[in-house]
Amino acid sequence: MIHRPLRRRTVLGTAAAAATATLAGCSGAADRPAAPRRRKKGEKIHLSFWSWVPGIDKPVDLWNRTHPDVHVTVEKVSAVNGQQYAKMHAAIKAGNPPDLAQIEYPVIPSFLLDNGLYDLATLGAARHRKRFVGWQWQQSVFGDGIYAIPQASGPMGLFYRHDLFRKWGLAPPETWDAYEAAAAVIREKGAWIDTFAPTNGNRFAGLAWQAGAAWYSARGETWTVHLDDAPTRRVADYWESLVKRKLVKTIPDRQNAWYKDIQTGAVPAWIGASWGDALLAGNAPATAGKWRVAPLPQWKKGADAQANWGGSTTAVLAGASYPEDALDFALWLNTDPRSVALLIDGGYGFPGAVKGYATTDLDVDRAFFGGQEYSKVFADAGAHVDTAWKWGPGVDTLYQRLGDAFTRALADGTPFRAVLADVRRATVTDLRNKGLDAVSGA
Repeated sequence: MIHRPLRRRTVLGTAAAAATATLAGCSGAADRPAAPRRRKKGEKIHLSFWSWVPGIDKPVDLWNRTHPDVHVTVEKVSAVNGQQYAKMHAAIKAGNPPDLAQIEYPVIPSFLLDNGLYDLATLGAARHRKRFVGWQWQQSVFGDGIYAIPQASGPMGLFYRHDLFRKWGLAPPETWDAYEAAAAVIREKGAWIDTFAPTNGNRFAGLAWQAGAAWYSARGETWTVHLDDAPTRRVADYWESLVKRKLVKTIPDRQNAWYKDIQTGAVPAWIGASWGDALLAGNAPATAGKWRVAPLPQWKKGADAQANWGGSTTAVLAGASYPEDALDFALWLNTDPRSVALLIDGGYGFPGAVKGYATTDLDVDRAFFGGQEYSKVFADAGAHVDTAWKWGPGVDTLYQRLGDAFTRALADGTPFRAVLADVRRATVTDLRNKGLDAVSGA
């Protein structure tokens, strides 16, 4: 079987919309097809795997015990401010990448620009598609290529302090209008319903996703960036209003000041993702039994529009020494019931696999949530995510620009709509600087 590395003149298709766009640029040594190295029967080999997933060592140890001929060594990489990706890109450019790496869905296109990922379609990966949640599988499919194996996603929901909401006569808000009304009541009680975290581009993207946004589209050889489309403007306007009325805080979430607010009840709710259960339980243990999970508020009452925050894959890098064995490990890691159970125990997110676990298995912190089978909320959300959403190249840079621009806007009063327009224009320039055809969309 011949490996087809993604050329910088190769079509990168947005499969969900049956559209395509070319990654333009110069071809180099990495573009030349090469036959994968195959392990001989009985030969013992070593594979390297870079990851930041909590508890990833346990399933890898299980693999090593049950697959003695293919030893996988984990190297933990820092996920703070994208440090893991800077290290990976540097390794790719230096010609010494690991065999496998943990890569989030939004940044896969950036690795394709570096010719950094092995096309698993050439190894027959397509036959495993039905073992995974459909929309998660598609996040790593571009054109005819398959560039990663799904591991987990982060369907979104509303974490809230049941005891305080009940004390204040509040029900979990079913609509964004009701959320705004609840925010006003909570502020009167001396607390804030949540924070608008300016540097959290992942969460803002999820909220835009839920509202019906589509930040990237492609036609022919041209990428169009729609960062300030009508749904995204609606989300920005909504949160700008809450900020101006001082109904929400504006501190970063998942940092020390925010954790203190979560612990004390100063912030009694958080719009988060399924993996947030471990985060809350681990950082606010004194509030055990007081939290619950509800679905995301809806823009239209009775609707069921959902979205995703985060999620990642196990990718085989283009320089993998034994790509077939690397693919075997990636599939085992993310589908074997024993491995999935260990990953769930570590709090890795909502599984990409469709079998090998029960939804209630994900209720690792059920006692913290007052006995609620809270993962059913996230299972339903994951089943109703808008599958038309597709990531494009340069998302990691887009997030950085968005965070910087929102931070400045909070300081100087720049309208949030202007933030979106500025970042959209900068993103188009970034893509053009990478050799892509890119334009601004409405």
